Amino acid sequence: MDSEQGQGGVRSVRRALDILSLLTEEQPVVSLRTMVEATGLAKTTVVRLVQTLEGYGLLWATDAGFTAGPGLWRWAHLAHGSWELPQETIKLLRELADRRGETANVMIRRDIHRVCVAQQESPQPLRHVVRVGDELPLWAGASSKVLLSGASDALLHRVAKDSPHGEAHVERLRGWVDEAAQQGYAVSQGERDVGLTAVAVPLATSSGVVVASLSLSGPSARITQGSVEEFAQDLMQVAAEIMAQGFDHPLGPRS
Repeated sequence: MDSEQGQGGVRSVRRALDILSLLTEEQPVVSLRTMVEATGLAKTTVVRLVQTLEGYGLLWATDAGFTAGPGLWRWAHLAHGSWELPQETIKLLRELADRRGETANVMIRRDIHRVCVAQQESPQPLRHVVRVGDELPLWAGASSKVLLSGASDALLHRVAKDSPHGEAHVERLRGWVDEAAQQGYAVSQGERDVGLTAVAVPLATSSGVVVASLSLSGPSARITQGSVEEFAQDLMQVAAEIMAQGFDHPLGPRS
């Protein structure tokens, strides 16, 4: 009975988070009907969850539907204080993006995903943009190859299983991770988005544990095969400067 109650509690939390996750920049207000259709839950269940979220100030009722509540401000403030990079690091990212003309990102690993925690956009009209907070899969991409450094076989299998290639993708992942570790940087070309190239290097603690990736990404027409080494050298230099500042992060790698 205790186990079932525990599972039910987790299920309720997930359902509540599923509702909150419907709120986006493109969809800042969500109707009750949309919640029911998107979650597949009974209307009575959605109503109870919404009432609970309203009670904690996480949702706010409007004439058009429900929007983010004022209770989220406290969490947003805490998250901002914990995850914002030092101004010295942000300056280095801005200079890197301006110098290379491509978007600079810092990403961390969260289970089988990577999350963007800092970004400086390319000054070019045509550029690759991942918003801060965006969650991307780990089964492809230059940053993924860096962030999977030291990953256990179990984690690699879970990442591979999550990919469109299935568990057989694990061997390719191992090869990518080994190659990145050997040369000190990773490259991806159209692995997830056609026409996109990225180059990434690790950001590590003083003990050598990789806690984040630093990358440049943009159209493959601009980041050509011949320029990859130059991009990588610049990234490694900036990474060394960031780590010299004592860079660390709340989320280190997890098995």
